[in-house]
Amino acid sequence: MALRICFVTAEMAPLAKTGGLADVSGALLKYLHAAGHDVRLFMPAYTSIDRKRFELYPVEGLQNQRLRLGMQRYEYSVSSPRLPELQSVYLIDCPALYARPTLYTRDADEHLRFLLLTHAAFLCCRRLRFAPQILQFNDWHTAMGPLFKRTIYSQDSLFAAARSVLTVHNIGYQGIVSATALPELLPALDARWLDQTELAAGRINFLRTGIAYADLIITVSPTYAREIQSAQYGMGLEALLRTRSADVVGILNGVDYDEWDPRHDRYLPRHFDPSSLAVKASLKAQLLQRLGLEDAVGSALIGIVSRLATQKGFDLLFEALPQLLQSRAFDLVVLGTGEARYEELFTLLQQRYPGRVHFHRGYSDELAHWIEAASDLFLMPSRYEPCGLNQMYSLRYGTVPIVRRTGGLADSVQQFDAATGQGTGVVFNDYDAGAVMWAVGAALDLYARPALWQRLVQNAMAADFSWQRSVEHYIGAYERLLAQ
Repeated sequence: MALRICFVTAEMAPLAKTGGLADVSGALLKYLHAAGHDVRLFMPAYTSIDRKRFELYPVEGLQNQRLRLGMQRYEYSVSSPRLPELQSVYLIDCPALYARPTLYTRDADEHLRFLLLTHAAFLCCRRLRFAPQILQFNDWHTAMGPLFKRTIYSQDSLFAAARSVLTVHNIGYQGIVSATALPELLPALDARWLDQTELAAGRINFLRTGIAYADLIITVSPTYAREIQSAQYGMGLEALLRTRSADVVGILNGVDYDEWDPRHDRYLPRHFDPSSLAVKASLKAQLLQRLGLEDAVGSALIGIVSRLATQKGFDLLFEALPQLLQSRAFDLVVLGTGEARYEELFTLLQQRYPGRVHFHRGYSDELAHWIEAASDLFLMPSRYEPCGLNQMYSLRYGTVPIVRRTGGLADSVQQFDAATGQGTGVVFNDYDAGAVMWAVGAALDLYARPALWQRLVQNAMAADFSWQRSVEHYIGAYERLLAQ
């Protein structure tokens, strides 16, 4: 059965991206369409979107629309790309809110930017006469959607049969605003719809509200679905999530192998598969030369591509990496930007170990693909990781992941057992520097044993985390929800 889905998100690749939410949104749109479903995706028309590249055109009947939020009146119009694969994307163009230098801001009206997006999705469906069966909201930005469906739009017959779904991509970002924003959130509605403890404390929590009212709550991995119901990972929402436990489903994100596959990676001069790993070795030699790193025989290359944030576990590396670099033979390449203390750490290591450590501050798609393809090992020591994608990219490229057992890392990487030859990476449990040192040491020991290493690499490359499989789980969850 073909489903009608209204998908509301703050970002989507390739139009606008800061992180994994954009990749997930773009992949879901692509694969849900391929499965025959009618998906209409709504997101802001940020000024950073390349209007010429995507050939944006105004959508008839959706120009010069007006919406009032509290005391503020806004006008918006809707445009859509002409590219066939993006024609069901509707960009909400409101210069007063989206003409900013970055996708996200610390401005006082940040919540209004996404309240307008959420309302506009409902209002555009009305104008398009599109009656969705599924209203799919994502993260705190659009988490008021489930409440709006039950209140402001509850009498609209267009949405009568629709069920609301909220996907929690990262519970660490909750959208907490002052309670003085109440008139902007629920005009003419009773404040009793909101959490009274939060209101008494003078705040409104967007994500808490969405979790309370969504018909279904999806997280981006099965382990993360369990973790966020605990005090350690729930970040204050664990009690609410436990009351909704029967409605919480974990679906592991997938990988778009059209973009991330060494068999046809557009950024690589030569391609490889499990039967041609000599090409991978030659790419490693090229990258080492390009970055000015030593190409010592028997020395592994460890890669990191990441936001440099506390969530990613980099505080453990202040102690672990200097000791490892002093005691073990390997090179390190790091690509990323973020918190100043982590940038300073990798800058200092590069200065202290010239020829062994290279730090590229910033981001580059091309270099990210090269690091995945050329590295032997990929390090992800995350404090918590809702899903993670780089460990799955690494598996595809035969780059053995070293990960902490949390969230999607636990669901996608299995500890290699030298006795049985089973497993796809090196996994550690404890969140401390000693555990990181053990894991990196264990991985380097495996690298020094060619027969075992070959088996491990072959196992990794045989893993399948395609979006095709993930989308089937989404469709199944939608269908079960509609059948209830």
